[in-house]
Amino acid sequence: MLPNDPVFQTVFWSVLTIVLYMLAKRLYRRLPRTWTSPLLLTPVMLIVAALTLHTGYADYIRSTHWLMLLLGPATVAFAIPIYEQRDLIRRTWPVLVFGVTAGSITAIACAYGMAHLLGLTDTLRLSLLPRSISTPFAMTISSDIGGVPDLTALFVVVTGVTGAAVGDILLKFVPVRTPLARGALFGMGAHGAGVARATQIGSEEGSIAGLVMVLVGLVNVLSAPLLALLLRA
Repeated sequence: MLPNDPVFQTVFWSVLTIVLYMLAKRLYRRLPRTWTSPLLLTPVMLIVAALTLHTGYADYIRSTHWLMLLLGPATVAFAIPIYEQRDLIRRTWPVLVFGVTAGSITAIACAYGMAHLLGLTDTLRLSLLPRSISTPFAMTISSDIGGVPDLTALFVVVTGVTGAAVGDILLKFVPVRTPLARGALFGMGAHGAGVARATQIGSEEGSIAGLVMVLVGLVNVLSAPLLALLLRA
């Protein structure tokens, strides 16, 4: 058991989270596999630590909430590679807008349909809908439509890790040749994790993936009130 002092718990869990993430990144560089992805391995190690120390989720998230706040500036930072590829974006913006809109509708419809078939509760269903959007946007939308933002964040991580792995498989079997198509595939299907994987493939792919991720977030945040009305109807 850890001391109940809030300052101690904040320092302990914040430092532990950062250290475990850095260790996971070093392992991923040496052994790049789906199961060694920092987005997957770090939460698993933190869960083990929390169970060992008898710490609940509420205590952990209260101690590390400041790390969640950094997701907003981190998302804004994607503006740099996007700016560097502005000429490519200027030439292909109609395709990007159409793809983002179609992809967003498909992702939400699939999530809602699967949740309905599995008989999930309304809370779980609403928390699952924004799973294909980067965390800062997804948590905002989840709160607007009646979901649980923290639960949505978990779904986002699972979707990102799974999407990046599935994206690699698709590239081996589907003739996706242009940087635009490859980047959009990862940005739409795996948001942050997809952007990281697309950047490893190429700078253009990473820039397009980052742009698509941001556009998906903006489109869904702006349409969240309409989505909320439709769900209540």
